[in-house]
Amino acid sequence: MIAEKELEISDHAILMQLNQEYVDAFMNADVEWYRQHLTEDFQVIESDGSVLNKPEFLSNTAKGPDVNEYKLQDVDVRILGDVALVRATGLWTGRNGFQGLSRYTDIYLKTREGWKAIAAQITRAAAPEPRGRYKRPKKEGA
Repeated sequence: MIAEKELEISDHAILMQLNQEYVDAFMNADVEWYRQHLTEDFQVIESDGSVLNKPEFLSNTAKGPDVNEYKLQDVDVRILGDVALVRATGLWTGRNGFQGLSRYTDIYLKTREGWKAIAAQITRAAAPEPRGRYKRPKKEGA
């Protein structure tokens, strides 16, 4: 039981590090990092709804980021045996100075070579402060 907990803690630390490296690779257009840390059948659902496979994702990565700055905030790692979910929120500043937030989920699989991302989904929002579930600003006079 203790050895299992220690393994889970070290896996947690590895996944936290991989998450930071994933973001760093995005910001630095580091195609080689992704080539090594994504499974061959990796797929991502981008914030615009497009679905990219690994070669398409690598090609997109090579173009460089569409943001000037990206700061991770909340990161949550859930390990479910040989699969892990990494969910996070990040604040970004676009090339035009526009600010927003993104929320994403990366799915990792534990392989013989270590943890590798098999899938990701990214959602971007313009407002850095979420207003809450299904809430809209009140209309004047309502």
